[in-house]
Amino acid sequence: MSKVVLITGGSSGIGKAIGEFLDEKGFVVFGTSRNPTNYKESKFPLVALDVTKAETISKCVDEVLSKASKIDVLINNAGAGITGPLEEIPEEEIRRNFETNLFGPINVIKAVLPSMRKNKSGLIINITSIAGYMGLPYRGVYSASKGALEIITEAFRMELKPFNIEMTNVAPGDFATNIASGRYHAPVLNNSPYKTQYGASLKTMDDHVDEGSDPKKMAEAILKIMNNPKPRIHYKVGAFMQKFSIVLKRILPDKVYERLLMNHYKL
Repeated sequence: MSKVVLITGGSSGIGKAIGEFLDEKGFVVFGTSRNPTNYKESKFPLVALDVTKAETISKCVDEVLSKASKIDVLINNAGAGITGPLEEIPEEEIRRNFETNLFGPINVIKAVLPSMRKNKSGLIINITSIAGYMGLPYRGVYSASKGALEIITEAFRMELKPFNIEMTNVAPGDFATNIASGRYHAPVLNNSPYKTQYGASLKTMDDHVDEGSDPKKMAEAILKIMNNPKPRIHYKVGAFMQKFSIVLKRILPDKVYERLLMNHYKL
């Protein structure tokens, strides 16, 4: 019997690439979107879900279970970008980002666990970010929310061991998707002390996405993880230097690493 996969944020970008790839491989795939009717050309069914609204999470999971009777794999992919000087990002935007990137995935996990525990099996894959391994200038909120999900996953894994439910993180680098268009960008204010540096960094960040890898590489990595009965705790997918930046943080003195990041962002 084909495995049933639920992918949050499956209407575009990495989530769409994963869904289409797994659908071609014969999996039963359900994606989610806040507005599924906007994506009538989707190659796999989309279910309404807003990860910041608990009632839509339970309704989505119930709908998938009613149609497929089980959820073998949850891929927590829905997320949101955010940029800006930490001093100038409104508090409500910081909270909104954590609601999407941290609390949302946690609540989706909670919703699927009873079914997985009943079936005595399951795999949960949390899509985080290489940015979650370091505090990046003008991306600090995003780094923090994705880093928090990495740590939450480590704890969740140990708690779920008795139920034969596996959980892992996959941290992508820059991929050529439309994520930049969906980010919250704190405005570059004319009277801001950060105007010059933030404006230049914003362009650099968008260029990195435009020059990013093919999202299909993420889909291929996800399939390999799904085929591994004992997945690792952390995976990184992206360009060599992006992955190597995590290694450098482990081995370099803190201030040397900080200087490397500042040089990279031309600060």
